[in-house]
Amino acid sequence: MEVDVSKIEPGQLIRVEWRGKPVWIVRRPQEILDALPKHDDQLRDPASEQPQQPGYAQNGYRSIKPELFVAVGLCTHLGCSPTYLPDSFGEQVQGVSSGFFCPCHGSKFDMAGRVFQSVPAPLNLVIPPYYYVNDATILVGADKEGA
Repeated sequence: MEVDVSKIEPGQLIRVEWRGKPVWIVRRPQEILDALPKHDDQLRDPASEQPQQPGYAQNGYRSIKPELFVAVGLCTHLGCSPTYLPDSFGEQVQGVSSGFFCPCHGSKFDMAGRVFQSVPAPLNLVIPPYYYVNDATILVGADKEGA
């Protein structure tokens, strides 16, 4: 699935469907990127060492380009769809302004889709295969090697 990412505003999340699953694409503002490493000690898998994502997502941003986050929008606990809280996530995790909250059982994920400790979700959000066709377009469902 090709997605035009050129018009996504900072802080905006768009949803597309891939293989019957919601895929989120979020343009993260610089202040969110700067804040990501500040709460690593509160995360279950801050370095994304579990194998549910492509190798290119095993970094602090869990993405190919830091500003664009691409993830399957399903909680890794029981598959509910978390809610994006761009301005009110601090009510869920003190000191973290933005993130994703799963209303089904209370799992919490930061803006890189990394799961916080002491919640039901066992893993970070899944990163689907994707690559940049050009600066304005990503292809969800294939990576560069498998394209």
